Parts: sequence; structure tokens; C-alpha cells
Amino acid sequence: MAWKSEIAGFRTYLRLEKSLSPNSVESYVHDIEKLVQYLEYSGTPLSAAQIDAKHIRGFLNWISELGMTATSQARILSGIRAFYHFMLMENMLTADPTELIEGPKTMRKLPDTLSNDDIEKLLASIDRSTPEGERNVAIIETLYSCGLRVSELVNLRISDLFTGEGYIRVIGKGNKERLVPIGGMAVKQIRNYMENVRVHIAIKKGQEDFLFLSKRGTKLTRVMIFTMVKTLAEKCGLRKKISPHTFRHSFATELVEGGADLRAVQEMLGHSSITTTEIYTHIDREFLRSQVKRFHPRSRKS
Repeated sequence: MAWKSEIAGFRTYLRLEKSLSPNSVESYVHDIEKLVQYLEYSGTPLSAAQIDAKHIRGFLNWISELGMTATSQARILSGIRAFYHFMLMENMLTADPTELIEGPKTMRKLPDTLSNDDIEKLLASIDRSTPEGERNVAIIETLYSCGLRVSELVNLRISDLFTGEGYIRVIGKGNKERLVPIGGMAVKQIRNYMENVRVHIAIKKGQEDFLFLSKRGTKLTRVMIFTMVKTLAEKCGLRKKISPHTFRHSFATELVEGGADLRAVQEMLGHSSITTTEIYTHIDREFLRSQVKRFHPRSRKS
């Protein structure tokens, strides 16, 4: 197909220099292939270096007319921007055709969050007379204390724990490593689980370093964590729609509402872009607005 050498170079750049996963690399490449498809469909089979802003705008209009959501359009535009950033770096062109392109306006849905009372209700609904119950308490405390993605939680290893220093090492998206502070309650429950539950599990070969294990001695799966969280929410009558990711949102929201620096929150969450973290400033603004409405004398209805 057209643009074959440029796309091959872009794929190598994403894999080696950006350390993206194979799925992420193919997603970016697929965005570029959509643009090439549009050019061929519209009868303007230009090279990558011949594209200008009007062609990009035409492409965005095309995918919009196909019924693609604003969020999907914005993601595709992000992929095209990354492609032309790569071409500029490689001196394949002198101007970026996406530079002056405004992305479609997207409405960010604010995620549900859990209050400290909600967390206490979830923890109270766990049957701690069972080994799995003690493990699940440690899991909930770790999710809430560290703001981990569910994939990061199930892959957490004993060798990643530096509880004496108050940190854990997390391997996030793109194999990027970060250090995340861990709270005292989470450390206490992890130690309890390791000393009183995990030591009695017959661990399968190759699974010895994973922290959280099933009763069969294997690392937990994402589905097991989702199921556990959903079951606990139903058991304690929590009406919010929650998932393991809700603990991550709650972790970030607590920090931002408490005045934490946004860059620090970005680092702890492992966001590659500050823009992703900025969703929590919207939550913070809503919190501030509600406080003004509640307490300011000129905001109350007469």
C-alpha cells in the first residue's frame, strides 16, 4: 500500500523508542491506514509529505460523517499527530500539517468515586474468617492506597515491595516503571496477608514472586478482581457503579481535592500526558462549586 516505508519506520519508532505494546502500535498504525484509505477514496493519493491541513480536515469530516464519535475522532487525530511528529524528527518534512488542526470537542464523563465511608462499607462486607477474605482486604487497601490499574495490581510482585521505605515499584503501560507511595494501612494488610495466608498456599512453579495469589497458587486475573469488587458492592448495598478502576479514580480525586500538585498526581498514576490527569481538576472544580453554593451567603436561594 501507499506510505509503506513511512509506516514501517513509524511502527519501529513506536515499538523501540516509545516502548508501546504491540496492540498500541497496531492501533496507531491503523489510524494512519484510515487516512491513506480516505485519500485513495477521495481520489487524492498523495504521499505522506504532500499532505497539508486541508487534507487532514477533510479526513476528519469524512470519519465524522461515517458516524464516528468525537472521542474516537480525537483518538485518531492523536495517532496522526504522533505520525507527523515522527516524520519531523526523521527530517522527512519541514512542517507539521496537524499543527493548526483543532480536535473535535469531547465531553469527558466524570467517573464515579468512592468516599472513605464507601471504602469502609466495602471492607466491612468482606468475610475475614477465610483466607480469601484476608487477601481481598489487602487488595482493596492496595488499590485505594496506590491508585493502581487492575493489570498493575495482578502483576505486582513481592520484589516490587519496598514497604520499609513506603514505596512500591509498578510496571505500567509500555513497560514504564514508576515508584508509588503506599500508605500504612495497605502495608499492614499486605504483611498480614503474607504472614498469615500466603505462606500456607502451595504456589505453582513460576508464580512464586507474584504478591496476590489464588487458592490454587497462581496469580490472580483481571476478571477475578472485577468479580470480587462487583460482588462486594452488591453485598454492602453500594449503589454506585464501581469497578477496580473506581479505586484509581478515587485515589486521584482525593489527592487533587486535597491540594496535591497535578504533576505529582500524574507521576503516581503513570499518565504519559498531563492532559489525562487534568480530568481530576474538573472533579475538583465541581467540588469547589458545590462548596461555594452550599456555604456562600450570596449563592443560596432566598
